[in-house]
Amino acid sequence: MYPESEILFPYRAIAPLRHERGPAWQQLVTQVARRQDGDEEILAFSLMMIRLCDCLNCDQSSYKASLGCVACARRTVASERYSDELLLEYFHQAREEIRRMGVGRGVLVGASSH
Repeated sequence: MYPESEILFPYRAIAPLRHERGPAWQQLVTQVARRQDGDEEILAFSLMMIRLCDCLNCDQSSYKASLGCVACARRTVASERYSDELLLEYFHQAREEIRRMGVGRGVLVGASSH
């Protein structure tokens, strides 16, 4: 396993994406990076990036994994053909999915605490 690769898009990889695109993207990344891990915006951003980077199909022996999550995410975002506005729409869609699932702020709605 590579030391800078994880199974899914990690929280630590958000802030390094700030300067990969235009002002709308930069504002989104700045806003999300200020949140605490577990916040619904972090979860939504991570879900969006998992889909864009195809994390679910990343094989730990692949070239992408050898780059590490931050480098893979930077390459993906920088080379994405979609406009910043469409990427923001993907983020908003992911946030709605997170809300429908009832997760965010580190709490699963309906989960019992022990």
